[in-house]
Amino acid sequence: MNKKLWEASFEQKRNSLLYKYEKFISKKFNRNFNHKYKNILNWSIKNSEDFWSSVWDFSKVKGIKSNYKIKKSNIFYKNIFLPKSKLNFAENLLSKNNKDKAITFISENGFREEKSWQQLNNNVSKVCKFLKKIKIKKKDRVAAYLVNSTETVEAFLGTITLGATWSSCSPDFGVKGVIERFSQINPKVLFIVDKYYYNGKMINVLERLPEIIKKIKSIKYIVVVNYPGKKYTTKEYKFKKVNIFKWNEIKKFRSEKINFSKFDFELEHVILYSSGTTGKPKCICHRSGGVLLQHKKEHQLHCNIKENDNVFYFTTCGWMMWNWLISALASKASIVLFDGSPMYKKEDLLLKIAEKEKITLFGVSAKYIDALNKSKPLLEYRYKLSKLRTICSTGSPLSKEGFEFIYKNIKQNVHLSSISGGTDIISCFVLGNLFEPVIAGEIQNKGLGMDIDIFNDKGKSIKNNKGELVCKNPFPSMPLKFWNDKNDTKYKNAYFNEFFNIWHHGDYAEMKKSGGFIIHGRSDTTLNPGGVRLGTAEIYSVVEKFTEIKESIVVGQAWDNDIRIILFIVLYENYELDENLLQRLRMQIKKEASPRHVPAKIILVGDIPRTKNGKIVELAVKNIIEGNEIKNKEALANPEVLEQYKNLKELTY
Repeated sequence: MNKKLWEASFEQKRNSLLYKYEKFISKKFNRNFNHKYKNILNWSIKNSEDFWSSVWDFSKVKGIKSNYKIKKSNIFYKNIFLPKSKLNFAENLLSKNNKDKAITFISENGFREEKSWQQLNNNVSKVCKFLKKIKIKKKDRVAAYLVNSTETVEAFLGTITLGATWSSCSPDFGVKGVIERFSQINPKVLFIVDKYYYNGKMINVLERLPEIIKKIKSIKYIVVVNYPGKKYTTKEYKFKKVNIFKWNEIKKFRSEKINFSKFDFELEHVILYSSGTTGKPKCICHRSGGVLLQHKKEHQLHCNIKENDNVFYFTTCGWMMWNWLISALASKASIVLFDGSPMYKKEDLLLKIAEKEKITLFGVSAKYIDALNKSKPLLEYRYKLSKLRTICSTGSPLSKEGFEFIYKNIKQNVHLSSISGGTDIISCFVLGNLFEPVIAGEIQNKGLGMDIDIFNDKGKSIKNNKGELVCKNPFPSMPLKFWNDKNDTKYKNAYFNEFFNIWHHGDYAEMKKSGGFIIHGRSDTTLNPGGVRLGTAEIYSVVEKFTEIKESIVVGQAWDNDIRIILFIVLYENYELDENLLQRLRMQIKKEASPRHVPAKIILVGDIPRTKNGKIVELAVKNIIEGNEIKNKEALANPEVLEQYKNLKELTY
């Protein structure tokens, strides 16, 4: 039975931006949608060029909109929306310039700082001046190894104001992870935080700088940002042919009114990274106009974000949700940034912040909700959360129990919007809306303008059955390209190998007759603990350095409404898997990859399954430990090895 948990009142629907948008398009296109989301959705898919053009008009994008709505192509990802239109992404985010609150920063140790829109504009102006002084120009790459702080937002906005391209990693990525990513894009500038804090522990980031500079020769300028509320780390570094500045030096520039140049709608403004499953992470290059339209659509029409709202998402700036959060500024909302452990000294710390900061949209991972349920199963509406209208959950599928926990313990009258998309599109495929009820365990519907479907292996549309999540029509936030990808080979392999000219996302999902969706996890071998996509290659590169270990294979196991990482290893003769080796393995993976990459279980096996051409077969191991059928056994050179992975006691607890 579909269990309805909540439905917006008539008053809530009538006061929503979705209702306002319905009136807007009804008048503009002389249509009657009868306040039904399905009717608006169907129109937006069938008339996608009119739809995306109307999002620009309705959300009042600052820019020069051309008369051309779409430049069509037979190749899916070559369709160009609003060609010849021009805008400046940063100008749209710096949507106000008064003394209202724009950003609040809070660290786990309680340091809190507010910045007004005026201060934000002034500081972005200073960053622009600094970047111009060191001759950063359009399409130059600027890299950031920073925490989720106001300074990071200012550096980001300063970069894209000039038309340069931004790329960021959070400091919980080890040195190797950072070098693997940034070395591919040849940044001229690196913004780096001196240290960060997690669960009460201080981690020095600056000591990683010598190795980063040694491996990424393109970096000519470094800006050291001190952790908010703390003094600079005292150690000074000097490098040949590299100039080092402190953030305080940028603050000394005089601020002026920013002159926003208008850039092409297709200008690459950010580079994000794939998980690195099959080698080096792929550099996914996103276009400014398409991302802005998609974010404004999702924020205003799906999440009902309005001027003066207070938007919070628990994220690091290594995750696409950081970009999504920062874009809320374009809707004249203010944002709340948190850095550190979400459960530092208090399991419900984030809820306490939501109450104190009068948060209107509270965004967390499904894993956080599960953890809260286990640690505080009877919160019993401890916090009033009177301003809270929307709770968003993403990163991994939110269980029915997670849905019910929200309404039983956190707030009854709230729109719980489970959302799902990806780094690949820097936005969502499926998400919530205020016109439809919230059903336990289901994402409410497709995103407007997105022709989402579930295909079986033969490419046929299916309902109420698990299959592959696909998108059948082009959309503006498709990646512009992958960096260093001749003839778009990696791009096509990533999304268009499975079904001809149809975007295949790699999510294993189900579409209900109601129009709702259930995501059952990734259909490939990407690891997804706590909803954060991690690549097996990043673990292999660490494990391979151990002289005791002959081979290894790493998979994700569905466990406790999440995914846990399982590492299987084959040892050379005369070695044993003792506590010392286990500890060294975990420590090294944590140091070189990140704490999230550390396996939940490390298990000794005699051999590893592989294809006839020598490739190890992660998916076969994943399926066998989860009791699923192994497809295409004949492709394996040694299928008998799979018996070793069956019914392992270690995987039952």
